[in-house]
Amino acid sequence: MSAGRILVVDDEPQIRRILRTALTGSGYEVDDARSGEQALEKVREFRPDLVLLDINMPGIGGLSACQAIRADTTIAIIMLTVRNSEEDKVRALDAGADDFVTKPFSTPELLARIRAALRRVPVSVQSSSARLELGRLVIDFVARTVHNGGVVSHLTPKELELLRYLTQHANQAVSHRELLQAVWGPDYGDQVDYLRVFIRSLRKKIEVNPDKPVFITTEPWVGYRFNLPEGHN
Repeated sequence: MSAGRILVVDDEPQIRRILRTALTGSGYEVDDARSGEQALEKVREFRPDLVLLDINMPGIGGLSACQAIRADTTIAIIMLTVRNSEEDKVRALDAGADDFVTKPFSTPELLARIRAALRRVPVSVQSSSARLELGRLVIDFVARTVHNGGVVSHLTPKELELLRYLTQHANQAVSHRELLQAVWGPDYGDQVDYLRVFIRSLRKKIEVNPDKPVFITTEPWVGYRFNLPEGHN
């Protein structure tokens, strides 16, 4: 039984061959594409559960391909990049990616990211509201959108789960490890720098000034806290 269908998109034939071998050996069905344009065709034909998408490709490029895939589907997307700057990672999340992996990466690391991206945290109806209104900020967990004044932003599945977990534990300091394992699973726990990228991306969507956050604040040496006004349910 297949563990899932994965589309590998990279302009380097050697990378496609290596990834196809590793993923097939782990039980996934695999197809590949050499460009963003071809990837969009393969998404329609192959109907993958997850896309591994290189950020630097000729043609429309990885970021544009990611935006196009995300506009029509909720397929999990992991972007592959050779750069390790936080800004590039945030750009990948802004384009709609669920995650990012920096080349060169190990096979176990990539497989852990794939498992986490395919993992969907079940929603507890009792412990979560469908909509949270905080003045100019409106978070719609069903539509996966954030209305911040006149700006509407879409949340990736992992951003949605992270924000939901924080709001379910509002006004509490939630540790890095607890957040990572609740949202990404048991393979995670010590990746504080990794979590910071997702928090930065969320702050860009929900804060008036992301550099001076009001809602998602840092608990030094501990984790993060989502602040609800007193008396707000």
